[in-house]
Parts: sequence; C-alpha cells; structure tokens
Amino acid sequence: MKSIILTMFYMLSAFGSVRAEESFVYNIVKGGFDRLTYTNKVKAVKGANKIVRLSLNNLPIPNIGKIKTDTATFAAGCFWCVEAQFSQLKGVTKVSSGYTGGKAVNPSYEKVCTGATGHAEACNIIYDPSVISYNELLEAFFEAHDPTQLNRQGYDVGTQYRSAIFYHNAMQKEAAELYIKRLNSEKAFAQPVVTAIDPFTKFYVAENYHQEYFALHGSEPYCKRVIAPKLDHFKNVFKDKLK
Repeated sequence: MKSIILTMFYMLSAFGSVRAEESFVYNIVKGGFDRLTYTNKVKAVKGANKIVRLSLNNLPIPNIGKIKTDTATFAAGCFWCVEAQFSQLKGVTKVSSGYTGGKAVNPSYEKVCTGATGHAEACNIIYDPSVISYNELLEAFFEAHDPTQLNRQGYDVGTQYRSAIFYHNAMQKEAAELYIKRLNSEKAFAQPVVTAIDPFTKFYVAENYHQEYFALHGSEPYCKRVIAPKLDHFKNVFKDKLK
C-alpha cells in the first residue's frame, strides 16, 4: 500500500516523469537508497578515498583562433543531472537536454524511454574555449558519472542512459580516445571504461519541461536523492572552476 500511495503521489507531483516515479518508488520498496552512482570513482581509486583528476598534459590542444563558442555533446545517464552539473562551470554558456545517437526522427521522451529509437539522453554544451577547454570538459564528464557502467547509471537502466561522447571534429575524437586510454592504463576505475566515442549527427532538443529540470524541480524526491548528491560531489571536485 505504501508503494502504491507513493507512486500515485509522485505521478501527480513529478510532472509526468516516468524516471523519477519508477526510481523513487523502487528504492522505497527495496529498502534504502543506493548512492554508489556518484561514489564509485572515489572508492575505485587505489590507495585512498581521493578524487582522480588526470593531468591534461599531452592531450591535443585545439587552435581556437577567433572561435567565440564551441560545442561538446555528452551522454552520461540522466540528462537532468548532466545539465545541472555542467551549468555550474565557468565558460559554459548554455546547456540543452536532448536526444542524439539514434535513427528515429524527432523522437519524444516517451519513445526514447522505450530504448527503441536508439537515442541517448544527452546534453549539448555550448562553451567559450578561451575560458574552458574541451579537455577540461572531458575531465568534468568523466567525474560527472560512472563510465564503467554499460547502458545504465544506477537505477536508470537502458541504452538511452549509456555513456557516450559525440565528437564534432577530429580533435575532439582524438582527445576523447587519449583520455579513455589514460584512464584505463592508470586504472582510475576498478573496471574498464565503456564510454562510446561516436560522431555527432543530429541533436534533438528535449521537451521544454526537461530543460533546467533540477533548477526548477529541485525539491522533488528524484532530484533530492539522486541529482543533489551527485551535483554536490561535482561542485566539490571542480570548486576552482565554478561560476
């Protein structure tokens, strides 16, 4: 009965969010709440509970010239969380939640949730390369989620929650490949990184109610129990790069 009441309550209060309803009720019914999705990286490091921030030396350095803005496209599980994290960084001017990497045209959230469209929940990150580099965004990306989980992040399960980098040019591809190679060679995680590196094709901006979701709905159970702890961790790691 408790789970039924909670489900009905959250269906009314979560603006129709399938993810929030299912994840929250699942954790209540199963007992407790597993927050390993944001502590795995710290616990996996050899020697101590410390945060790994690889040196950015030897990664390709783009010739930004007169470029005012550039774009990075990352998939790292729930786009509500990714948007909230990257929006904190100096030099990031806009973050849009949406869908990419699939074959269906103009996919809806409901269709993407089935896994049938092939899309990943992702964020388009517009940034000023004179303030923050693509290599620094990669560093943030790998700290923002667990890249060793295949087609899931915690209780958000499915190919739409896969870890992926969608590169916009050869430099981004090379940087991503080198970064993953170093993470694996230095055994930053207990398991190998499974992040896909795919060419960017088409990005479909998600429905309006997904944009700035955490900022507008931070008091909801999914936001408080899942996004807030991950965001706090992210802000602690990158406190020198926050707006």
